[in-house]
Amino acid sequence: MPPPIRGSARLTRLSAYAFAAIQEKVAELTARGLAPVDFGVGDPTLPTPEIVRRACAEGVERHASAGYPPYRGTAEFRRAVAAWTQRRFGVKLDPEKEICSSIGSKEAIFHFPEAIIDPGDIVLVPDPGYPPYARGTLFAEGKSHLMPITAANDFLPDLDAVPDAVARKARICWLTHPNSPTGKVAPPEFIERWIGWCRERGIIAASDEAYSELYFGDEAPRTALEYGREGVVVFQSLSKRSAMTGYRIGWVAGDPAIVKLFEKVKTNVDSGTPWFIQDAAIAALSDEKHVEGFRKHYRKLRDRLVTAFEKAGCPRSEPEATIYIWQKTPRGVGSIEFAERLLDPKIAAVTIPSAALRSSEEPERPEDAYVRLSLVPSEADCERVARAIEKHLKV
Repeated sequence: MPPPIRGSARLTRLSAYAFAAIQEKVAELTARGLAPVDFGVGDPTLPTPEIVRRACAEGVERHASAGYPPYRGTAEFRRAVAAWTQRRFGVKLDPEKEICSSIGSKEAIFHFPEAIIDPGDIVLVPDPGYPPYARGTLFAEGKSHLMPITAANDFLPDLDAVPDAVARKARICWLTHPNSPTGKVAPPEFIERWIGWCRERGIIAASDEAYSELYFGDEAPRTALEYGREGVVVFQSLSKRSAMTGYRIGWVAGDPAIVKLFEKVKTNVDSGTPWFIQDAAIAALSDEKHVEGFRKHYRKLRDRLVTAFEKAGCPRSEPEATIYIWQKTPRGVGSIEFAERLLDPKIAAVTIPSAALRSSEEPERPEDAYVRLSLVPSEADCERVARAIEKHLKV
C-alpha cells in the first residue's frame, strides 16, 4: 500500500476562507438562473490599454529568439521605472542597484521574507491585509504579529501598540499605502513617522504601493522612498494602474542592500519576467492618459455605490483610493450576515466580508465589521446593483 499523501505543516496551517457560505449562496443563485454581480476579486475588467497591448505584440516578434530574460529585469525596463519614479515622485533611483523587476507584486511580497528572516523572527503585518504578508512569513518559518487596521486608529497601524518585546524580534514591518482593503491614504507625516520608528528599531520598512495611482482626491499619494532609502523598500505593480493583472509585472525598489538580497532569492525562484512583458510595461509607464481615464472610471463607480449604500441607511464609507469600497455594516450586523443580505436575489451582489480578510482568530467585533466591494463590474451592472440597494436593502 502506498504511503498516505499529506500536505506540509505550512499548508495545513493556512486557514480556510470565512465566506464559504457566501460561495454556496452564489452557486445556488446561479443554479436558479440568476446572474449575481461579482464585486469579490479585485481583477479589473477594463481592457488593457492599446499602447500596452501593441508594445507587447511587437515585443513578441522583436524577441523571437531572445531566450531567458535577465533575472532583475532588462536595463531598459529598470531605466523606465527610474524615469517614472522621478517624474511621479521626484525620487532619483539608480537602475543598476536600486530596482529589480518582479512577476507582479504578489510573488515579490510572498518571497521577500525568505531573503530577510530566520525561523522564529517576527514580521509586523496589517490586519486585515494582503494575505501574502502573513503567508510569505509562514513559509519562511517566521511569525506574524498582527497590527489591527480599524476606524479607531484611522485605518493606520498603531505603532505604539506594538510591544517592545515584539519589536525587538521584528525584521520587517509592512505598510499598505494606499491601504487595501480600506482605501485609506497614509498622510506624509505618518509615513515619515513609520519609517523613523522602523529605523530606530532596525526593522525594514516595506511599503506596498500597488494602488498608488488609483486615488480620488486632488493630492496624489506619496512614496516611502521620498523619506530616504536606508532600510526602506517599496513594492510596485502595474496590475491595477494599467489593468495588467494577467501580464504579471512589477518591481522592488529602495535600499540597494535590501534589493540585492531580494535578487538573490529571485534567481533561485524564477527565470525572470518575459522580454515582451517588460516591453509592454515600458509602454505603460510612458503613458499617463490611460491612468487618468481609469481614475475617472473608478471614481464614478465609487460615488454611485457609496451614495446607494448611504441612501439605504448604511454609514457613508467613501474610500480615498484603490479600487475598493470598504463599506461599514449597519449597527449590530456582522460582516458575513451583511454580505449574505447583499446576495438577496433582488440585489444579487457578491462581496467579501471583512471576516474573510482578517488573519486574527479572535471573533470580529461589531464595530470592525465591513464588506469589501471591488469596483470591477461593468458600469451597467454597478448601476443595477446601486438601484437595487437603494430599493431593497434592509438595514
